[in-house]
Amino acid sequence: MVISDNTHIVKDNRDYTLFSWSKQGGLNPINMERGEGIYMYDRDGKRYIDFNSQLMNVNIGHGNQRITEAVARQMRDISYAYPGMATEVRGELGKKIAEITPGNLTKTFFTLGGAEAIENAIKVARIYSGRHKIIAQYRAYHGATYGAMSAGGDPRKHAVDAQGAPNFVQVENPYFYRCPWGTDSIEKCGEMALRNLEQVILYQNPDSVAAILMEGESGSSGCIKYPPFYWRGVREIADKYGILLICDEVMSGFGRTGKWFGIDHHDVTPDIMSLAKGLTSGYLPLGATVVTDKIARHFEDNHLTIGLTYSAHPTCCAAALENINIIQEENMVENAANMGVYLEGKLEELRADHPSIGDIRNTGLLGCLELVKNRKTKEPIAPWNAKGDAAKPTARLAAKLRELGMFTFVKWNFLFVAPPLCITREQIDESIDIISKVLDVADEYCE
Repeated sequence: MVISDNTHIVKDNRDYTLFSWSKQGGLNPINMERGEGIYMYDRDGKRYIDFNSQLMNVNIGHGNQRITEAVARQMRDISYAYPGMATEVRGELGKKIAEITPGNLTKTFFTLGGAEAIENAIKVARIYSGRHKIIAQYRAYHGATYGAMSAGGDPRKHAVDAQGAPNFVQVENPYFYRCPWGTDSIEKCGEMALRNLEQVILYQNPDSVAAILMEGESGSSGCIKYPPFYWRGVREIADKYGILLICDEVMSGFGRTGKWFGIDHHDVTPDIMSLAKGLTSGYLPLGATVVTDKIARHFEDNHLTIGLTYSAHPTCCAAALENINIIQEENMVENAANMGVYLEGKLEELRADHPSIGDIRNTGLLGCLELVKNRKTKEPIAPWNAKGDAAKPTARLAAKLRELGMFTFVKWNFLFVAPPLCITREQIDESIDIISKVLDVADEYCE
């Protein structure tokens, strides 16, 4: 039997590689060939709008050849240097990160991705503080390595939960749409969440808690909006008990929320910040763990016992440096803020036409629609961690998106909206037309 080139590619992928977060049988991956801006094209020529920036990481859009050229220039000089060596690009990138991160965050340890950035933030917090427990939120995802996965409450960890890393404790989110305390305002929900956080810290013994770990802005767990004062309240509680504050900006960083970092919306400086994704816009793998000058000074005389073979990889650093330059020179942070406002207006128009939209939560270009069967009861069209028949509505939405030429993240009853930061109004209009047709499917489940 003769197999076409396109079929051969998919067959080799399925026969010889494993796909993440999936049962391996029956997979039918998009056979992607190239990308340009917000668009991707498969090998049959079909165009897809990337309304999720792949995994909320291709911030500058696809196919920007400035990154290609920067990487090639670096590789002509030196493609790899062991992490104990100094390179020009490493120093330039570290300086650039110090300039754009808030407050007195000044020194960076480079990793190869977000999960490693979280792992090393946890290690630094424990080494620096001499304490061991980490407090995080139930509705949060921090990465798929053992420590990062153990930190949050994302149910994907249950497959290995019995062997999860110890000394991680979760607290409730200030999730007003489904407030755990049944409050009638986002402010009251935030107050209760702060009480819950402090009470759990007291139960756990404050002197044993090294750090509180939170996302700068909530991401794949549902883009849960923080009450206006919430981050400041967390900072006050952390300071009260001598606890460090780790901010996970892996998803919400580098302009995604209409500011450089999600935490910039809250006028708070964490002690440690974890970065990845938009750091290189996914063109090459790179992550970063950034610490304050106070923590950095501690390690002038104390051993920093962390390390990675590919830390500060010069080729990846070159991609990151050029990526940040592109974001700055093309005003993508401002565009994300402006297009986010426009997008929210279009989503509100959709709410008027589609009863399945229960809630809209968005900051800049990081948002989601929460889909329900009934707006009054808020019953989701697919429950938390849906499986089997309960997950069929989600599968139907994903299939409709693919059919209509859009790629975005659909999870349970969440439909995510997180396009590249270069998107235009006209492209948002084009995308909203597709989403409206997809919501027709969701509306079928409404009572």
